[in-house]
Order: sequence, then structure tokens, then C-alpha cells
Amino acid sequence: MTSHTLPAREATTPDYASSFAVEVDLDAVAGNVAALRDRVAGADVMAVVKADAYGHGLIPAARAALRGGAAALGVAQLGEAVAARDAGIDAPMLTWLYSPGADVAGALSRGIEVTVSSQWQLDSVVDAARESGATAPIHLKVDTGLARGGALLDDAGSSAWHDLVAAVAPLAAEGVIRVEGMWQHFVYADAPEHPTVRGQQKTFHEAVRIAERTGIHPGRLHIANSAATLTNPSAYLDMVRPGLAVYGLSPVPDLGRPEDYGLREAMRLTARLSLVKRVKAGQGVSYGHTWHADRDTVIGLVPMGYADGIPRSAGNLGPIQVAGGPHTPLAGRVCMDQIMVDLGPDFAGSAGDEVVIFGRGGDGEPTAQDWAEAAGTINYEIVTRLAPRATRRYVGEGSA
Repeated sequence: MTSHTLPAREATTPDYASSFAVEVDLDAVAGNVAALRDRVAGADVMAVVKADAYGHGLIPAARAALRGGAAALGVAQLGEAVAARDAGIDAPMLTWLYSPGADVAGALSRGIEVTVSSQWQLDSVVDAARESGATAPIHLKVDTGLARGGALLDDAGSSAWHDLVAAVAPLAAEGVIRVEGMWQHFVYADAPEHPTVRGQQKTFHEAVRIAERTGIHPGRLHIANSAATLTNPSAYLDMVRPGLAVYGLSPVPDLGRPEDYGLREAMRLTARLSLVKRVKAGQGVSYGHTWHADRDTVIGLVPMGYADGIPRSAGNLGPIQVAGGPHTPLAGRVCMDQIMVDLGPDFAGSAGDEVVIFGRGGDGEPTAQDWAEAAGTINYEIVTRLAPRATRRYVGEGSA
């Protein structure tokens, strides 16, 4: 069996002398899951912990999500799902990204449910099931318009979904596989009034009927990501599948802030000033001198840069907060290991003062959403791009 290495960064990352750190509040993760459960009363919650739990740490975040009432976990990469199981996470778990040659047998032997959306995936699962003699739990994924994962079912009469369920039906009847669920991904869930949303839901339910006509019991139906969980009750079905919202960020920032949905940001990125210096009016700062002091002022240096996940595109724009003061944009370009900020001519602080790069909007701090807007991206990318040099520190129950 293939050996697997636990990718949990909190277990292997050195401490860089506390110059900067990612603080993750596990109670916030648990509380967010509880809030989502209350919102979708009657439906289960599958907490998505892919991509190292959106940068928050796979194992601690998974445990916190389960403590908050998650009925299952979703992990995109098969290897990451195996790592979670090997770390002692024994909850129901679904994975959906793997390539030919992947250790499907290893996943199934650990009780991990795998997604099937093509004939080669079905063949891999069946081979592993027949070899082990155990029934393989699978979820069938239908492509209702995203044109990404899933077997296509469209208005043009694609036969991919029909062919897949026709191949699955006799294997399910034989007991080689067991269909635990069916699912899809939305194209525009963050725009709940977009016509594709209801169109995809209609196509999904047609896909379920097609499968049922072959004799397949569809198991749990789940189509709602974070955005749909917050904005579209008609998409709740048997289970919802939030990711970003589990970590207290809004997937629909134009419609509401995290606190509007009863969510609390779990991640705070903080640092400490490493240098404070006075500069004269007209002095350019950082590479290319894209920023110049408009008066005599104080410049602060923060020892984090794009090597740590600070978006280079946020130069002159990314907001930070020093020593509890106002939000202040960066001064100049983001460097590999450092960023600079104009602290103003009357700054009375010193090296060592705390810098909040992003944290909780409800507490008056800059947010991941603020940084997303400054960098021209989405808040998902801001929290997942933080590099291992940004040490994770955990607070709340389970932080030990």
C-alpha cells in the first residue's frame, strides 16, 4: 500500500521567532458550523476541509467542524483525505479529485467515500472492491453546466450521465458498490438570482430521476456550497456542503458580511513591526518607487512578503492596522519578505508593535475581503495562499 505523509503544516512548520503568525480560532470554526446547521435545519452539513482546510490546518479544523455538528467532511484531494483518516479523523468523508493510478484501494480500505463521474473511475473502484471483497461507498457526480468534474447531462442530449448510471446500476444491485450520494457544483451560486442556478437544480433533479429509473437508490443529495447554503434554501436537499463559510468568510460579500450570517472569521494574520524610520517628503519607498511620501513621515517595515502569501498585486492598496490604529494602505510594492506602511508623521510607536494584516471585520480589523478587493481577487485565495513560513497557532477548544 502506498505510504502517505501528513500535510498538516502545524505539525512540521518551524517557528520564525514570532515575527508573524496565523492565528486560527477553532471555537470560531465550530461555532460557524453550528450556525450553518441552524440555518439548514433538517439537512446535514458536510464541512469542506480541502486545501488544508482553506489554509486553516486540515486536522485541527476538521476536528473543530465535527465538534460544531458537521455530519461529514469533504476533502478534494484523495491524498489529503487519506492523511485526515490516518490522523484519526473517523467521520464520514468524501473525496473527489484523483487521477489514474491513485491509491483508490487505500482510500476505500479506510472507509473514505470516493466520487465517481467517469468510466475509468468506476473501473478503479470496482477493481478495488472486488479485490478486497468489501462493498465500495461512492457518490455519483453529475455535470449540470459547470463543465468541470462530473458526467455531463445537458439539453443537447449528452449521454455521459446515462451511460454512467447504466454501468453503475448492475454493480450496485450486485453489492460491489453502494451509492451513498449524488451531487453537483453550481456555476453562479454567489449570484442567487442568476438563471443558471434554478436551471442547474432542474437538471440535477432530472439526473436523479434518470438514475432512479435504472434502479439506483441515490443516497443523500447535496448541491449547496457556501453561497447556496446562505442564500438558497431550495438547494438544501439532504445535505449542504459549505467550505468558505465554515471559516467565517462570506462567499457573497456584495450581499452580506460574515456577521450578517452569524459567522465569525476564524483566521487572523498578525505580525510585528521590525523597523520604524523617518523619511523626508518626496522619498520613494520600495522597488520602483511606486509610492512617494507626500510629507515628512514615519515608515514601518513588516517582515512578511509575497513569499509568505501577501499578494504582490496589493502594493499601495492592501490595508493593515498598526497598534489598534486606523486601517492604512501599504506604501510601495510588496517585496518577497517585507511590506512597508506609512505610519504618519506623529507615530509614537516602535519596533515590536502589533500589526493586523487581516482579521475580524466585526472587531474593526482589516479583513480577508478587504485584501481580496485590494488585490483584485477573492477572499478564498487570500486565506489559502498563506505559505508555511506563516506559522499556524491555534486557540480555543482543541488547540492543544
